[in-house]
Amino acid sequence: MSDDTSESSNAKPQDLLARLKQMAEPIVTTIDNRLSGQVDKRVDKRVEESFKDRLSVIERAIADLGREIKELRELIREGDTSEEAKEG
Repeated sequence: MSDDTSESSNAKPQDLLARLKQMAEPIVTTIDNRLSGQVDKRVDKRVEESFKDRLSVIERAIADLGREIKELRELIREGDTSEEAKEG
């Protein structure tokens, strides 16, 4: 008989644990979904900010390159006109 009582006492906590898990599962799922949504929003915001920062750096670099190309073209034109003056 002592075996029967030990089996029934083991079954009761397991049943209780299963019931608690079953009752808590929707709550945990809801909380998990909310937290995931919040984390996703924060990650998206940080990624967007990072892209904006990097894009502005790239835009400045392109503008710098554009100015350098313009200066080089002017130097080449000046060199061409001075050579023509020497020849003419």
